[in-house]
Amino acid sequence: MMTNRDLESRVDTTDQWIVERTGIRERRIAAEGEATSDMAAEAARRALASAELDARDIDMIIVATVTPDMPLPSTAVFVQAKIGARNDCAAFDIAAACAGFCYALSIADKFVRAGAAKHVMVVGVELLSRVVDWSDRSTCVLFGDGAGAVVVSESRGDGRGILSTAIHADGSYASALRIPGGGSAEPASARTLELKRHFVEMNGREIFKVAVKNLSSASAAALTAAGVAADDLDWVVPHQANLRILEGVAERTGVPLTRFYLNLARYGNTSSASIPIALDEAVREGAIKAGQSVLFCALGGGVAWGSAVIRW
Repeated sequence: MMTNRDLESRVDTTDQWIVERTGIRERRIAAEGEATSDMAAEAARRALASAELDARDIDMIIVATVTPDMPLPSTAVFVQAKIGARNDCAAFDIAAACAGFCYALSIADKFVRAGAAKHVMVVGVELLSRVVDWSDRSTCVLFGDGAGAVVVSESRGDGRGILSTAIHADGSYASALRIPGGGSAEPASARTLELKRHFVEMNGREIFKVAVKNLSSASAAALTAAGVAADDLDWVVPHQANLRILEGVAERTGVPLTRFYLNLARYGNTSSASIPIALDEAVREGAIKAGQSVLFCALGGGVAWGSAVIRW
């Protein structure tokens, strides 16, 4: 665990400054030698236990991450091997940054509805501490490491399940949140390392404006598609990015912040992992109960954003 007090010794910041601007008080940092697939596999095992399924029941594994073990192969194939899934199980990664879980959930929903898969493992996982410049106050105070997972399966016909999903992107904001180095545009070199091009870069003001606007509109559209009124919504489990953003979304959508499940203060921004981590905690605590309507919404680099409404 790394608290705001720990960061005071690294950069010019204070606990008060971080809390007032973000709502974050602490974040988790992966152990030395721990890889993204290690965290993803542990989350997948816990999801299997909750679903009362065996790893060999899984037909597909989708891992949402921008911090893979390596560029090739996918992190999903490492998860496949580590949890003991079948060796003919489909496995692939998607990179939609903080919206990754919503993207992966939407894909899983389509495969199950089409009858092409019976059980799909969806994992959101990030090891952001390895791609953060710990001397950059504007980014290092925000991010944490973590993983969460769900299993998407056929509905039992009781009205519970995924009611709607939507995913979107606007590439005109691509430079607002990115890791510019390490790809074909800027291959790794001594120069890119020197210029810290392999770390997260963010224009916080741009992301804030587009986040409040697009999360609000996507949430409203998802509720309409699901046939659920904002007043009837039991919970919002949002991407845990910044408390000020979420306050703006609550104001625009008319859903009180008291109905937002928030664990941002304890974990910081874990990108694609934040929604499944929060969902798991909310269910285990008994906050989210069977039959309740829940909205997911997230926006991240790309910019990419997505939403979903489920009846738990």
